Amino acid sequence: MTRWPHYRDRFPALMQEAQRRHAASPACHDWSHTLRVLKNARHLAKVEGADMVVVEYAAVLHDIGRPSELADQGRTCHAALGADLVRKILPGLGADDPEFVRHVSECVGTHRYRRRDGGEPASLEARIIYDADKLDSIGAIGIGRAFHFAGRTGARIHNTAEAALASDSYSREDTAYREYLVKLRFIQDRMLTGEGRRLARQRHEVMVEFFHQLNREVDNEDF
Repeated sequence: MTRWPHYRDRFPALMQEAQRRHAASPACHDWSHTLRVLKNARHLAKVEGADMVVVEYAAVLHDIGRPSELADQGRTCHAALGADLVRKILPGLGADDPEFVRHVSECVGTHRYRRRDGGEPASLEARIIYDADKLDSIGAIGIGRAFHFAGRTGARIHNTAEAALASDSYSREDTAYREYLVKLRFIQDRMLTGEGRRLARQRHEVMVEFFHQLNREVDNEDF
């Protein structure tokens, strides 16, 4: 159920606007990522009983601030910027109910893993957007995205745990393995919905096995 069924008519225009804003985004955070998050969010919303229209709008808009964050190597908080942009975009599309705009904006503003303002996803819909985004950062797809991000920023293919953990973001040692060590391996414990936790456990095991095998091959322990 939704309190705003009439906003379904605005959804195609929203999709077009969001896709336009992602035209120059790199593959790790491009329109295909948004579509996967949307699919995850729809599944979670159905299982958890959330407002589907709020979830769909927030999923489509969750990363619209990401191009700015990538451009300045993390100085911009894409979630905070995205929340501001939501408050400008939605009225322009005719989805101008203040409570609806606030709800979608809060979902976008609290979806990131590394929170800078301490804001927690408070509503069920916000928790679903958080989980839907995190599911796309783990498992096989998460590994692929981590290597793509590392490659485009000039990082090495692989390094030791010591080198990875001693390095900074956007450095040569900011490898996919570093992302796994500092973030991805903890995500299953940070999920906020029951269905999200179930799916995260499955994807977590894929990452554990992959990086275990990668280390064995790099260290010549697989002969």
